[in-house]
Amino acid sequence: MIARKPAAAEAFSSHKLQRPDFSANEEPMGPVSLLVVAGIPAYNEERTIAKVVVVSLRQVDKVVVCNDGSTDMTGIIASKLGAEVISHDRNLGKGEALRSLFKVARSIGADVLVTLDGDGQHNPEEIPRLVDAIKSGAADVVVGSRFLGPRTAVPRYREVGNKFLNALISDGVGDTQSGFRAYGRAVIESIVPAEMGMGVDSEILMEASQRGFKIAEVPVSVTYGGGKTSKHNPFYHTLDVVFSILYFLIRTVLLYFSSRALDFLTVTVGFVSFAFVLIGLLTFFTGVILFTITTVIRKVEK
Repeated sequence: MIARKPAAAEAFSSHKLQRPDFSANEEPMGPVSLLVVAGIPAYNEERTIAKVVVVSLRQVDKVVVCNDGSTDMTGIIASKLGAEVISHDRNLGKGEALRSLFKVARSIGADVLVTLDGDGQHNPEEIPRLVDAIKSGAADVVVGSRFLGPRTAVPRYREVGNKFLNALISDGVGDTQSGFRAYGRAVIESIVPAEMGMGVDSEILMEASQRGFKIAEVPVSVTYGGGKTSKHNPFYHTLDVVFSILYFLIRTVLLYFSSRALDFLTVTVGFVSFAFVLIGLLTFFTGVILFTITTVIRKVEK
């Protein structure tokens, strides 16, 4: 059964490290340094990417921006400000952007990958809240929830849509569509996002849950500026996520029965092979016996 921690910041802030009692002949080890990487998927975010990158660099060791086919100066601005930029030739979708960011995180040996949007909705100064939960061992996946703590100005249609999608996923997370997350190294190494669109966040959560990773939530703030809350139509966004959930469930079922079928086939082939070996041995010994009898008869007749 998957262990999940209550979604409260106090649960993480109260965690204290115990100071070891070193003997006179032992030297205390320094604190273990974790490589924390911020991964930012971005598409035409030249107006907001600068602040997101600069503030994130203060909180993490490295910032990687996936410039997902932007036609503006998003990639150039991010690169000039110190972020590593990986670019897609065309806009492939959030799923592909996260897939690229996970790949980079694995290649550089990141211990923690924090994902946040490039449009300024998420506050990079809150990154430590998510990272601390990973460092303390309280969770393997930490979701920054918009619905915990003080109420934020989340549009009503988003709140309703989020509750509907939460019910479909049913893994105990209250904000399954939040893109502000932190992933521990085991998750980074084992999960490879397959969805190309907006359903990728749901896919990652469901796979993490399926694999037995600990999932927790911490409260975060969110800012929706200028009345522009998303580049995607809410209806199509919801449909995209629903189809992604259905695809994941179908894929899981097919893989389950495929593995069972493979096990059955393996056992069947093994049994048939054993049967053929047994028949072969019986045929061989029958031939030897018949040859011996024939030899004896020929000698007697002689």
